[in-house]
Amino acid sequence: MNDLQFWNIGEKVSLREAFGRILVHEAKKRDDFVLFDADVAGGTGAKPFVQEFPERVMQFGIAEQNMMAAAGGFSDVGIIPVVSTFAVFGTMRAHEQFRTAIAYPNRNVKLCCSHSGVDVGPDGATAQMLEDLAIMRSIPSVTVVVPADANELMKIFPVILDKKGPVYMRIGRSPAPVIFSKNDKFEIGKATRVKEGKDATIIATGAMVARAIESAQILDKEGISVRVVNLSTIKPLDDKEILSAAKETGAIVTAEDHNVMGGMGSAVSQFIVENHPVSMKIIGVQDLFGKSGEPEELAEYFGLTGKHLCKAVEEILNRKGAK
Repeated sequence: MNDLQFWNIGEKVSLREAFGRILVHEAKKRDDFVLFDADVAGGTGAKPFVQEFPERVMQFGIAEQNMMAAAGGFSDVGIIPVVSTFAVFGTMRAHEQFRTAIAYPNRNVKLCCSHSGVDVGPDGATAQMLEDLAIMRSIPSVTVVVPADANELMKIFPVILDKKGPVYMRIGRSPAPVIFSKNDKFEIGKATRVKEGKDATIIATGAMVARAIESAQILDKEGISVRVVNLSTIKPLDDKEILSAAKETGAIVTAEDHNVMGGMGSAVSQFIVENHPVSMKIIGVQDLFGKSGEPEELAEYFGLTGKHLCKAVEEILNRKGAK
């Protein structure tokens, strides 16, 4: 079997491409999982697996509720269903079946959904899933992970296959800068400090990690030292890393391509207010539906760029200094 091929730092790669690659790679090593598809393998990136392992694909058509309920039952025979669809269908249309047939009995199913956030772009508001993190992290027993780039996704997937119980993985659609190397590690519940800093911390997830790094580099030139943390596990949180950020920098900005209601920023702020309150600002989509447009245009429109993160850091530092 050929070694898994990772991408070079700085390349722009869709996480969907990484998903297809790691599915095939892991399937050559192990026979304990199958793919559940809702007739969208071309859109989710799973098509290479469908082509190479057709006998390990369960095709449900556009019947996501049935697919989710079947995945719960299927897991009882010791095979791991990897359920792949668009986030709006996997976390909303089939929400009740996932909650009742998978999460409640703590069944070993991995829900891997693409098309999340305004990163979806031209498909518009109905396909831009901005509520999935809020939905999935609110369900007991569910682990929630969000890769920041293609290489991290390929590190995450084997780990979640080995993790017993339900897991939700959020997969970006558009090409994203590669941040991590093949040597970087992933552990569920552990955040990654990708840049040191002492004045403030940006805690980012998914596509926003690259923008957080960009903004921190801009602020460095202005004499503002910003720590950047990649929070790739939304649930369970890395309490230790978040607490360190609060105690050591005293100011936190969270950044996510998601509604500010109930997402990663809400999870972090809930922990912070109970353990070590500091100045905070949550950057995300401000309780709005998405729009059709190119991903970078939408990031600008909804205030999700590195420039907006710089402004948020400066704002909380002013607030911090006024205390």
